[in-house]
Amino acid sequence: MTKEETLALLDKSGIKYERFDHRAIFTVEEGEGIDFPHPEAGTKNLFVHDDKKQHFYLITVCEHKRVDLKAFAAENGLRKLSFGSEEELWRYLALRPGSVSPLGLLSGSAGDVRFFLDSDLRGLLIGAHPCDNTATVYMTDSDLFSLLRDAHIEYGYADIPERT
Repeated sequence: MTKEETLALLDKSGIKYERFDHRAIFTVEEGEGIDFPHPEAGTKNLFVHDDKKQHFYLITVCEHKRVDLKAFAAENGLRKLSFGSEEELWRYLALRPGSVSPLGLLSGSAGDVRFFLDSDLRGLLIGAHPCDNTATVYMTDSDLFSLLRDAHIEYGYADIPERT
């Protein structure tokens, strides 16, 4: 989905959100010089798969969290996890690196991707790219889950362990 299609979907769904346009950012570090309206809502997204490439996951965490994928997999009964390739990211979410977002799950091709939201973000405002890294939209976690539920995406909170 394009940014315009994503925003149109948000408007059509009646989800309350705030849009903030900015220069293209590909990493959390590149966004550090930008005066975001809700810096506490910064997130990063990890697109991963199991070692047999049979199950794909999108994990959204607080932007500065260093995720321990090995511990996460063990705690959630998953096989060993690795990062998805650019090609897999495009095939499953129709997204390019730098634009990864839970909103990409709404593209229609993401039915095989399970979404985990870090429990640390429960009840908070979530910042997400609208499938394009030149903007961020802010919405509540409950509104995000409402969108995913309507799109029949498997989702839930998870305690995401941090590397030490």
